Amino acid sequence: MKRIVFITGTRADYGKLKSLMLSVEKSDNYELHVYVTGMHLLSEYGSTFKEVVKDGYNHIYIARENMPTYNMSADLGKGISNFTRYIGEVKPDCIVVHGDRGDALMGSIVGAFNNIHVIHIEGGEITGTIDESIRHAITRFAHVHLVANEQAKEVLLAMGEDEERIKIIGSPDIDIIRHKKLGSIDDIKEKLGISYNSYAILLFHPVVTEVKKLQEQVKEIIQACKESSKQYIVIYPNNDTGSQIILDAYKELEKCSAFTMFKSVGFEDFLVLLQNAEFMLGNSSAGVREAPYFGVPTIDIGSRQEGRYSAIDKSIIHIECKKDIIISAIQSLPYRYEVAHSWGEGNSANLFMEILNHSEFWKTSLQKRLSY
Repeated sequence: MKRIVFITGTRADYGKLKSLMLSVEKSDNYELHVYVTGMHLLSEYGSTFKEVVKDGYNHIYIARENMPTYNMSADLGKGISNFTRYIGEVKPDCIVVHGDRGDALMGSIVGAFNNIHVIHIEGGEITGTIDESIRHAITRFAHVHLVANEQAKEVLLAMGEDEERIKIIGSPDIDIIRHKKLGSIDDIKEKLGISYNSYAILLFHPVVTEVKKLQEQVKEIIQACKESSKQYIVIYPNNDTGSQIILDAYKELEKCSAFTMFKSVGFEDFLVLLQNAEFMLGNSSAGVREAPYFGVPTIDIGSRQEGRYSAIDKSIIHIECKKDIIISAIQSLPYRYEVAHSWGEGNSANLFMEILNHSEFWKTSLQKRLSY
Protein backbone atom coordinates (compact mmCIF):
# COMPACT_ATOMS: atom_id res chain seq x y z
CA MET A 1 0.00 0.00 0.00
CA LYS A 2 1.42 3.38 -1.03
CA ARG A 3 1.63 6.19 1.52
CA ILE A 4 0.60 9.66 0.45
CA VAL A 5 1.30 12.73 2.60
CA PHE A 6 -0.82 15.86 2.21
CA ILE A 7 0.52 19.07 3.70
CA THR A 8 -1.99 21.65 4.94
CA GLY A 9 -0.91 24.92 6.49
CA THR A 10 -4.00 27.15 6.33
CA ARG A 11 -7.78 27.11 6.49
CA ALA A 12 -7.78 28.03 2.78
CA ASP A 13 -5.59 25.24 1.45
CA TYR A 14 -7.44 22.68 3.58
CA GLY A 15 -10.67 23.68 1.86
CA LYS A 16 -8.97 23.08 -1.50
CA LEU A 17 -7.42 19.74 -0.54
CA LYS A 18 -10.22 18.19 1.48
CA SER A 19 -12.07 16.41 -1.33
CA LEU A 20 -8.81 14.87 -2.55
CA MET A 21 -7.81 13.77 0.94
CA LEU A 22 -11.17 12.13 1.58
CA SER A 23 -10.89 10.19 -1.67
CA VAL A 24 -7.44 8.90 -0.75
CA GLU A 25 -8.63 8.00 2.76
CA LYS A 26 -11.46 5.88 1.32
CA SER A 27 -9.23 4.02 -1.12
CA ASP A 28 -7.92 0.53 -0.34
CA ASN A 29 -4.81 1.23 -2.40
CA TYR A 30 -3.36 4.10 -0.37
CA GLU A 31 -2.63 5.16 3.17
CA LEU A 32 -3.33 8.84 3.77
CA HIS A 33 -1.09 10.86 6.10
CA VAL A 34 -1.98 14.48 6.91
CA TYR A 35 0.78 16.87 8.02
CA VAL A 36 -0.80 19.90 9.71
CA THR A 37 1.39 22.95 10.13
CA GLY A 38 1.66 26.72 9.65
CA MET A 39 -1.22 29.06 10.33
CA HIS A 40 -3.39 26.15 11.51
CA LEU A 41 -1.38 26.15 14.76
CA LEU A 42 -2.02 29.77 15.77
CA SER A 43 -4.67 30.44 18.41
CA GLU A 44 -4.94 34.07 17.31
CA TYR A 45 -6.19 32.78 13.95
CA GLY A 46 -8.65 30.31 15.42
CA SER A 47 -6.48 27.18 15.92
CA THR A 48 -7.87 25.81 12.67
CA PHE A 49 -5.99 22.51 13.05
CA LYS A 50 -9.12 21.49 14.98
CA GLU A 51 -11.11 21.56 11.72
CA VAL A 52 -8.73 18.98 10.24
CA VAL A 53 -8.80 16.79 13.35
CA LYS A 54 -12.61 16.95 13.44
CA ASP A 55 -12.77 15.27 10.03
CA GLY A 56 -11.32 12.12 11.57
CA TYR A 57 -8.46 11.02 9.33
CA ASN A 58 -6.62 7.92 10.52
CA HIS A 59 -3.12 9.42 10.34
CA ILE A 60 -2.80 13.07 11.37
CA TYR A 61 0.39 14.74 12.55
CA ILE A 62 0.11 18.17 14.19
CA ALA A 63 3.55 19.74 13.67
CA ARG A 64 3.58 21.82 16.83
CA GLU A 65 7.35 22.21 16.53
CA ASN A 66 6.65 24.36 13.45
CA MET A 67 4.83 27.10 15.40
CA PRO A 68 5.07 30.16 13.11
CA THR A 69 7.20 33.12 14.15
CA TYR A 70 5.82 35.61 11.60
CA ASN A 71 9.25 35.58 9.92
CA MET A 72 8.55 33.79 6.65
CA SER A 73 12.14 32.80 5.86
CA ALA A 74 12.82 31.56 9.40
CA ASP A 75 9.60 29.52 9.34
CA LEU A 76 10.58 27.98 6.00
CA GLY A 77 13.98 26.88 7.31
CA LYS A 78 12.54 25.40 10.48
CA GLY A 79 9.78 23.69 8.52
CA ILE A 80 12.20 22.04 6.09
CA SER A 81 14.21 20.59 8.95
CA ASN A 82 11.17 19.24 10.80
CA PHE A 83 9.42 17.88 7.72
CA THR A 84 12.62 16.09 6.67
CA ARG A 85 12.60 14.28 10.02
CA TYR A 86 8.90 13.45 9.58
CA ILE A 87 9.23 11.89 6.12
CA GLY A 88 12.19 9.89 7.37
CA GLU A 89 9.77 8.23 9.79
CA VAL A 90 6.69 7.94 7.56
CA LYS A 91 8.59 7.09 4.33
CA PRO A 92 5.89 8.32 1.91
CA ASP A 93 5.67 7.41 -1.76
CA CYS A 94 4.19 10.78 -2.68
CA ILE A 95 3.80 14.27 -1.20
CA VAL A 96 0.88 16.51 -2.20
CA VAL A 97 1.18 20.29 -1.78
CA HIS A 98 -1.15 23.11 -2.72
CA GLY A 99 -0.80 26.62 -3.97
CA ASP A 100 1.72 29.24 -3.02
CA ARG A 101 2.44 29.18 0.70
CA GLY A 102 5.74 28.55 2.44
CA ASP A 103 4.41 25.25 3.78
CA ALA A 104 3.94 23.98 0.22
CA LEU A 105 7.41 25.19 -0.79
CA MET A 106 8.80 23.33 2.22
CA GLY A 107 7.12 20.11 1.13
CA SER A 108 8.22 20.40 -2.48
CA ILE A 109 11.85 21.02 -1.56
CA VAL A 110 11.97 18.12 0.89
CA GLY A 111 10.25 15.80 -1.56
CA ALA A 112 12.53 16.69 -4.46
CA PHE A 113 15.68 16.42 -2.34
CA ASN A 114 14.62 13.00 -1.07
CA ASN A 115 13.48 11.48 -4.39
CA ILE A 116 9.80 11.42 -3.45
CA HIS A 117 7.17 12.22 -6.08
CA VAL A 118 5.71 15.69 -5.46
CA ILE A 119 2.26 16.63 -6.77
CA HIS A 120 1.51 20.35 -6.91
CA ILE A 121 -2.17 21.34 -6.88
CA GLU A 122 -3.07 24.63 -8.60
CA GLY A 123 0.27 25.66 -10.00
CA GLY A 124 0.57 28.10 -12.89
CA GLU A 125 -1.61 30.84 -11.42
CA ILE A 126 -0.87 34.54 -11.20
CA THR A 127 -0.86 36.46 -7.91
CA GLY A 128 0.41 39.93 -7.20
CA THR A 129 2.65 39.29 -4.20
CA ILE A 130 5.55 37.10 -3.02
CA ASP A 131 3.10 34.20 -3.31
CA GLU A 132 3.62 34.13 -7.08
CA SER A 133 7.37 33.62 -6.69
CA ILE A 134 6.71 30.85 -4.17
CA ARG A 135 4.16 29.17 -6.46
CA HIS A 136 6.53 29.15 -9.42
CA ALA A 137 9.42 27.91 -7.25
CA ILE A 138 7.22 24.98 -6.20
CA THR A 139 6.59 24.32 -9.89
CA ARG A 140 10.31 23.78 -10.44
CA PHE A 141 10.55 21.25 -7.61
CA ALA A 142 7.26 19.40 -8.27
CA HIS A 143 7.14 16.37 -10.54
CA VAL A 144 3.45 16.49 -11.50
CA HIS A 145 1.23 19.55 -11.85
CA LEU A 146 -2.54 19.26 -11.36
CA VAL A 147 -3.83 22.63 -12.48
CA ALA A 148 -7.23 24.29 -12.34
CA ASN A 149 -7.67 25.34 -15.97
CA GLU A 150 -6.15 25.75 -19.43
CA GLN A 151 -4.85 29.22 -18.56
CA ALA A 152 -2.71 27.79 -15.74
CA LYS A 153 -1.45 25.02 -18.01
CA GLU A 154 -0.30 27.58 -20.57
CA VAL A 155 1.68 29.42 -17.87
CA LEU A 156 3.50 26.20 -16.94
CA LEU A 157 4.25 25.41 -20.57
CA ALA A 158 5.67 28.91 -20.98
CA MET A 159 7.89 28.22 -17.95
CA GLY A 160 9.30 25.20 -19.76
CA GLU A 161 7.46 22.43 -17.91
CA ASP A 162 6.93 19.17 -19.80
CA GLU A 163 3.32 18.91 -21.03
CA GLU A 164 3.16 15.26 -19.99
CA ARG A 165 3.58 16.33 -16.37
CA ILE A 166 0.59 18.71 -16.47
CA LYS A 167 -3.02 17.59 -16.00
CA ILE A 168 -6.12 19.80 -15.73
CA ILE A 169 -8.40 18.70 -12.87
CA GLY A 170 -10.15 21.96 -11.94
CA SER A 171 -10.14 23.51 -8.49
CA PRO A 172 -10.90 20.83 -5.84
CA ASP A 173 -12.96 23.18 -3.69
CA ILE A 174 -15.64 23.14 -6.39
CA ASP A 175 -16.13 19.46 -5.48
CA ILE A 176 -17.29 20.54 -2.02
CA ILE A 177 -19.60 23.21 -3.43
CA ARG A 178 -21.26 20.87 -5.92
CA HIS A 179 -21.47 17.59 -4.06
CA LYS A 180 -21.62 18.22 -0.33
CA LYS A 181 -24.85 19.18 1.36
CA LEU A 182 -24.08 22.50 2.98
CA GLY A 183 -25.89 23.85 6.02
CA SER A 184 -28.71 26.39 5.90
CA ILE A 185 -27.91 30.07 6.30
CA ASP A 186 -30.20 30.32 9.33
CA ASP A 187 -28.37 27.47 11.06
CA ILE A 188 -24.96 28.98 10.28
CA LYS A 189 -26.04 32.41 11.51
CA GLU A 190 -27.29 30.90 14.77
CA LYS A 191 -24.10 28.85 15.15
CA LEU A 192 -21.84 31.86 14.61
CA GLY A 193 -23.98 34.46 16.37
CA ILE A 194 -24.72 36.58 13.30
CA SER A 195 -27.85 38.73 13.55
CA TYR A 196 -27.76 40.54 10.18
CA ASN A 197 -30.49 40.01 7.60
CA SER A 198 -28.09 41.14 4.90
CA TYR A 199 -24.31 41.47 4.92
CA ALA A 200 -21.14 41.55 2.84
CA ILE A 201 -17.90 39.68 3.55
CA LEU A 202 -14.63 41.56 4.06
CA LEU A 203 -11.46 39.48 3.71
CA PHE A 204 -8.25 41.42 3.06
CA HIS A 205 -4.74 39.93 3.19
CA PRO A 206 -1.39 41.73 3.35
CA VAL A 207 0.61 41.97 0.13
CA VAL A 208 4.12 41.30 1.37
CA THR A 209 5.83 43.33 -1.36
CA GLU A 210 3.60 46.34 -0.59
CA VAL A 211 3.71 46.23 3.19
CA LYS A 212 4.74 49.90 3.42
CA LYS A 213 1.40 50.86 1.85
CA LEU A 214 -0.65 48.54 4.01
CA GLN A 215 -1.62 50.86 6.84
CA GLU A 216 -3.04 53.42 4.43
CA GLN A 217 -4.78 50.68 2.40
CA VAL A 218 -6.59 49.28 5.43
CA LYS A 219 -7.57 52.76 6.52
CA GLU A 220 -9.17 53.41 3.10
CA ILE A 221 -11.05 50.10 3.18
CA ILE A 222 -12.38 50.57 6.71
CA GLN A 223 -13.57 54.10 6.01
CA ALA A 224 -15.26 53.00 2.80
CA CYS A 225 -17.07 50.20 4.60
CA LYS A 226 -18.24 52.54 7.34
CA GLU A 227 -19.59 55.06 4.85
CA SER A 228 -21.29 52.40 2.71
CA SER A 229 -24.07 51.85 5.28
CA LYS A 230 -23.69 48.09 4.81
CA GLN A 231 -23.12 45.37 7.40
CA TYR A 232 -19.99 43.24 7.22
CA ILE A 233 -18.72 39.87 8.32
CA VAL A 234 -14.99 40.46 8.72
CA ILE A 235 -12.60 37.49 8.66
CA TYR A 236 -9.01 37.81 9.83
CA PRO A 237 -6.28 37.83 7.17
CA ASN A 238 -3.59 35.19 6.76
CA ASN A 239 -0.44 35.51 8.87
CA ASP A 240 1.91 36.87 6.20
CA THR A 241 4.20 39.78 6.97
CA GLY A 242 1.98 42.79 7.64
CA SER A 243 -0.98 40.90 9.07
CA GLN A 244 -0.60 42.61 12.45
CA ILE A 245 -1.06 45.99 10.77
CA ILE A 246 -4.46 44.82 9.53
CA LEU A 247 -5.43 43.33 12.88
CA ASP A 248 -4.45 46.52 14.71
CA ALA A 249 -6.59 48.56 12.33
CA TYR A 250 -9.55 46.21 12.82
CA LYS A 251 -9.61 46.95 16.55
CA GLU A 252 -11.65 50.07 15.86
CA LEU A 253 -14.39 47.88 14.36
CA GLU A 254 -14.89 45.70 17.43
CA LYS A 255 -17.47 48.04 18.97
CA CYS A 256 -19.21 48.88 15.69
CA SER A 257 -22.51 47.03 15.33
CA ALA A 258 -22.16 46.96 11.54
CA PHE A 259 -19.09 44.70 11.77
CA THR A 260 -18.86 41.17 13.14
CA MET A 261 -15.32 39.83 13.46
CA PHE A 262 -14.10 36.23 13.11
CA LYS A 263 -10.60 34.85 13.52
CA SER A 264 -11.57 32.05 11.16
CA VAL A 265 -14.66 30.33 9.77
CA GLY A 266 -14.77 26.65 8.79
CA PHE A 267 -14.65 26.20 5.03
CA GLU A 268 -18.13 24.76 4.60
CA ASP A 269 -19.68 27.37 6.94
CA PHE A 270 -17.82 30.02 4.97
CA LEU A 271 -19.29 28.72 1.71
CA VAL A 272 -22.82 29.13 3.10
CA LEU A 273 -22.03 32.67 4.28
CA LEU A 274 -20.53 33.52 0.89
CA GLN A 275 -23.46 32.05 -1.03
CA ASN A 276 -25.85 34.33 0.86
CA ALA A 277 -23.70 37.48 0.98
CA GLU A 278 -24.54 40.67 -0.91
CA PHE A 279 -20.96 40.80 -2.17
CA MET A 280 -17.37 40.02 -1.23
CA LEU A 281 -14.79 42.74 -0.68
CA GLY A 282 -11.00 42.47 -0.35
CA ASN A 283 -8.28 40.49 -2.09
CA SER A 284 -8.90 36.86 -1.13
CA SER A 285 -8.79 34.07 -3.68
CA ALA A 286 -12.31 33.16 -2.47
CA GLY A 287 -13.51 36.24 -4.30
CA VAL A 288 -12.18 35.01 -7.63
CA ARG A 289 -12.88 31.30 -7.11
CA GLU A 290 -15.85 30.43 -4.95
CA ALA A 291 -17.82 33.70 -5.24
CA PRO A 292 -18.26 33.49 -9.05
CA TYR A 293 -19.59 29.97 -8.68
CA PHE A 294 -22.49 31.41 -6.67
CA GLY A 295 -22.86 34.49 -8.87
CA VAL A 296 -21.90 36.65 -5.86
CA PRO A 297 -20.27 39.95 -6.89
CA THR A 298 -16.65 40.46 -5.89
CA ILE A 299 -14.87 43.77 -5.42
CA ASP A 300 -11.23 42.80 -5.81
CA ILE A 301 -8.92 45.43 -4.34
CA GLY A 302 -5.30 46.01 -5.32
CA SER A 303 -2.69 43.77 -6.90
CA ARG A 304 -2.96 40.46 -5.04
CA GLN A 305 -5.39 38.69 -7.41
CA GLU A 306 -4.93 40.86 -10.49
CA GLY A 307 -4.58 38.73 -13.62
CA ARG A 308 -5.60 35.52 -11.87
CA TYR A 309 -9.09 35.21 -13.26
CA SER A 310 -10.31 35.00 -16.86
CA ALA A 311 -12.60 37.18 -18.92
CA ILE A 312 -15.58 34.91 -18.27
CA ASP A 313 -15.51 35.73 -14.54
CA LYS A 314 -17.67 38.81 -15.07
CA SER A 315 -18.77 39.04 -11.44
CA ILE A 316 -15.32 40.32 -10.41
CA ILE A 317 -14.67 44.07 -10.37
CA HIS A 318 -11.02 45.03 -9.99
CA ILE A 319 -10.34 48.44 -8.38
CA GLU A 320 -7.70 50.54 -6.69
CA CYS A 321 -7.59 50.77 -2.91
CA LYS A 322 -9.15 54.23 -2.61
CA LYS A 323 -12.11 55.01 -0.38
CA ASP A 324 -14.23 56.81 -2.98
CA ILE A 325 -13.57 54.14 -5.63
CA ILE A 326 -14.55 51.38 -3.20
CA ILE A 327 -17.79 53.16 -2.23
CA SER A 328 -18.66 53.74 -5.88
CA ALA A 329 -18.06 50.06 -6.66
CA ILE A 330 -20.29 48.98 -3.76
CA GLN A 331 -23.10 51.25 -4.92
CA SER A 332 -22.92 49.99 -8.51
CA LEU A 333 -23.16 46.24 -7.81
CA PRO A 334 -26.12 44.13 -8.94
CA TYR A 335 -27.45 41.61 -6.45
CA ARG A 336 -26.25 38.63 -8.46
CA TYR A 337 -24.45 37.78 -11.68
CA GLU A 338 -25.09 34.83 -13.94
CA VAL A 339 -22.90 31.97 -12.73
CA ALA A 340 -19.73 31.80 -14.85
CA HIS A 341 -16.33 30.58 -13.75
CA SER A 342 -13.23 28.87 -15.08
CA TRP A 343 -12.32 26.55 -12.21
CA GLY A 344 -13.62 23.13 -13.23
CA GLU A 345 -16.76 21.05 -12.99
CA GLY A 346 -16.55 19.64 -9.47
CA ASN A 347 -14.92 16.33 -10.42
CA SER A 348 -11.38 17.09 -9.28
CA ALA A 349 -11.23 14.23 -6.76
CA ASN A 350 -12.26 11.67 -9.37
CA LEU A 351 -9.66 12.94 -11.83
CA PHE A 352 -7.05 12.98 -9.07
CA MET A 353 -7.71 9.34 -8.19
CA GLU A 354 -7.60 8.32 -11.85
CA ILE A 355 -4.12 9.83 -12.07
CA LEU A 356 -2.94 8.09 -8.88
CA ASN A 357 -4.37 4.77 -10.04
CA HIS A 358 -2.59 4.90 -13.39
CA SER A 359 0.72 3.05 -13.38
CA GLU A 360 2.31 5.73 -15.56
CA PHE A 361 2.08 8.26 -12.75
CA TRP A 362 4.38 6.20 -10.54
CA LYS A 363 6.85 5.93 -13.41
CA THR A 364 7.13 9.72 -13.71
CA SER A 365 10.80 10.56 -13.79
CA LEU A 366 12.21 12.29 -10.73
CA GLN A 367 14.78 13.92 -13.01
CA LYS A 368 13.28 17.02 -14.63
CA ARG A 369 14.43 18.90 -17.68
CA LEU A 370 12.91 22.07 -19.05
CA SER A 371 11.09 21.86 -22.36
CA TYR A 372 11.21 24.96 -24.60
